[in-house]
Amino acid sequence: MSSAEQDVQQIDALAGVRVVVVGLGASGRAAATVLHEVGARVTVAVPDAGEAEGADLPRGVDIVADADAERLAEKVGDRTPAVLVASPGVPPHNAVLTRALGSGAEVWSEIELAWRIDRAATQWLTLTGTNGKTTTVGMLASQLAAAGWHAPAVGNVGTPVSTTVLNARSGGRALDGLAVELSSFQLHFTHSVSPLASACLNFTDDHLDWHGTAQAYWDDKARVYQRSRVACVYNSADEKTLRMVEAAEVREGARAVGFTLQAPRVAELGLVESHLVDRAFIDNRQTHGQVVAELADLAHLAPGGGSGAVPPHVVSNALAAAAMARAAGLAPEHVAYGLRTYEGGAHRIQHVADVDGVSYVDDSKATNAHAASASLASVEPGRGVWIAGGLAKGARFEDLVSERVDRLRAVVVIGVDAEAMLEALARHAAHIPHVRIEPGEHEVMTAAVSAAARLAQPGDVVLLAPASASMDQFSSYAHRGEAFADAVRALARRG
Repeated sequence: MSSAEQDVQQIDALAGVRVVVVGLGASGRAAATVLHEVGARVTVAVPDAGEAEGADLPRGVDIVADADAERLAEKVGDRTPAVLVASPGVPPHNAVLTRALGSGAEVWSEIELAWRIDRAATQWLTLTGTNGKTTTVGMLASQLAAAGWHAPAVGNVGTPVSTTVLNARSGGRALDGLAVELSSFQLHFTHSVSPLASACLNFTDDHLDWHGTAQAYWDDKARVYQRSRVACVYNSADEKTLRMVEAAEVREGARAVGFTLQAPRVAELGLVESHLVDRAFIDNRQTHGQVVAELADLAHLAPGGGSGAVPPHVVSNALAAAAMARAAGLAPEHVAYGLRTYEGGAHRIQHVADVDGVSYVDDSKATNAHAASASLASVEPGRGVWIAGGLAKGARFEDLVSERVDRLRAVVVIGVDAEAMLEALARHAAHIPHVRIEPGEHEVMTAAVSAAARLAQPGDVVLLAPASASMDQFSSYAHRGEAFADAVRALARRG
């Protein structure tokens, strides 16, 4: 049977099947639409019917709603679904999901749905990690494009995977591959994906309110490596990612490949002076290395509009992306060109402007302590005016502040959840001046940028790296970053 015939068979297998999509958001809407198009009998289950009615769902999609989770579970059960597709925001302890699993129904992620439709017709390269996912998947997609692949970045970034694969199967441009960013939420109910190569970039405790325990979070992140066919890419500096690889059930022949900021050993990609070097995907790797890119190929991603040094975590992301690309068979010139032409994502160490000799950098995507630490590491000692704070979600910042206090000139604290940040500053950076922007401040980011400008001196960097979520005062990290950029530009106009 040809791969095209197999694809049709997978799509046809869903025709007439009762499927309930639990929750909406981008993934839930995509799943409901795709399932409807392939002929499934689709119901959307949400706490609020108005949420579904305003989501522009296809005609014929049924809606059940109830603010009470137990009653909603009963309504779903009355429809006896064979499959439930859980949106990433719906935790596994949700009553609808637990009751369905108890009755023998399958629960899939939207990623699992996409794989069931695609089923190995396309080369999937999947990656996860606590931080750096979006940058790395963008770098990977850029390298694949340089090699002539039609392989967009999808998943937790960009277009939902199910939409992408169905469009390709239904007459759109054929896919050569997919660079798939996966969150731990998406991985939890992903059961059968078999990627060409996979990676976990790093691991620190996060999202424990969703997962319940650090072990459960680790277990879900580790799912990225299951059934990998060519390479499992891990962070040589993060033993937890290596343990994930060691525990994974992979296809015969799949290899463990590390990435490191040190000179690479055999089966690693690493850094030798200014060269990104491969000692994993070459025949003579026992004695030689292959240069696949240069630090100069990443210079445009450095703070200060490319005038500073490339941050270590950016180099690390590039090495991980290069390892994935090499696993897919890409030549060194494609790796280098892809990194050189990667434009970088918004709100990720993005230089906004220089005002009165001070550089203003937006890293609103640094929503946890690990990401903020990496961002602060790119600032010269004593030159950082740090804008930090937001929705802490129970996180503590003691280690972050003690580790990076040498980078700070001053701190501007924002957000409604400031106590943990203020306590860490008092304990580990009492000599560093700080300003608290009260939560009631109408233009919080304008006030924060103005305060930072008063504290900064020529040659300093004002860095928005909040180490916290944004939803206390902004609709998203992007909204927060845009507010910062707007405030900086207004400051520049005032002269």
